[in-house]
Amino acid sequence: MSTQQLRAVTLTHVRYFKGDQLGHFLAWISLVPVFISLGGFVSHFLFRRELQGMFFALGLIISQFINELIKTSVQQARPETCIMLEMCDSHGWPSSHSQYMFFFATYLTLLTYKKFGILFRKQMLLVGLVIWPLALLTMYSRVYLGYHTVAQVFAGAALGAGLGGGWFWVVNSMLRGVFPVIEESFFGRWFYVKDTSHIPNLLKFEYDNARAARKHSSYKRAE
Repeated sequence: MSTQQLRAVTLTHVRYFKGDQLGHFLAWISLVPVFISLGGFVSHFLFRRELQGMFFALGLIISQFINELIKTSVQQARPETCIMLEMCDSHGWPSSHSQYMFFFATYLTLLTYKKFGILFRKQMLLVGLVIWPLALLTMYSRVYLGYHTVAQVFAGAALGAGLGGGWFWVVNSMLRGVFPVIEESFFGRWFYVKDTSHIPNLLKFEYDNARAARKHSSYKRAE
């Protein structure tokens, strides 16, 4: 029989003590970045195809690449609980979960405040009451479950917030000028990629145009 050690896929490999209801809850909270990536951004590409959302997702990918680069360079160990969690073969500084959530929360806050894309300023309350508490709970979950130290999650949060704000500035100050070029490219036309961040209230715009289209026969579906 082979003596090679088995390893778990760490993306969803979250453990908690049996009977610990808070730990069970925080284990699910710890998976929020997975839900956002697979449920949020994949759905966004399938049904919205907004350039703002695509560059948002690209920023998160770059952020996670930077996280792995730093972890590999610094090689700071996880807390001693990593033995029980079978995670000692990976590094802990900075926390990738905290970095992901604070990048996401920072970029989304700026996106909402500036009224770019489908969100608008009236929904800032939603961001404040849902997204930021989720980011903080994710930080807490990584410490509570024993995957990171307090210093590691704060490092991840600070790096994520900084990268989120920096990437927002890069996209909306330097790259938005090429959005029309991407829209008119073969890729943009083939996949119906668009930029609607210049429309102040996208929900109202789509609502009004959907209602107006009912009056035109060219927009009606063929039975």
